[in-house]
Amino acid sequence: MIHLDSSFLIDLMREQRRSPGPATAWIDGHAGESLGISVFVACELEAGAAAAAHPEREGTRVRETLKALTKVIPDERFAALYGALLYRMQQRGRTIGTMDLLIATTAVAEGVPLLTDNRRHFEAVPDLIVLSYR
Repeated sequence: MIHLDSSFLIDLMREQRRSPGPATAWIDGHAGESLGISVFVACELEAGAAAAAHPEREGTRVRETLKALTKVIPDERFAALYGALLYRMQQRGRTIGTMDLLIATTAVAEGVPLLTDNRRHFEAVPDLIVLSYR
């Protein structure tokens, strides 16, 4: 399984409205791959839809896009892993935003890579395998 970050899904939804691009090409090249998202990615996308000029329409687009993906909800391992990753990052002097660390922790807990357009940002997270589609 590969977890998808918000940046990838936002690009994919934009490309669906305009013209195919790198996110669409990545999907086409990985047709048999099992894809999932952290529940925190769903939260970010829903927040973006709520803030859109047409929130109902955007919310529908988000939910339609997310239907095909496995949603991963944190389990009992999550809090301790989050704390350990945050501590290790603080010791290195490199932290990232809370939502991004929640998304990264989900992928680390599941032992799967995270596909993102923000590779440099997520590479600060210990034990996270980061993939890019650009």
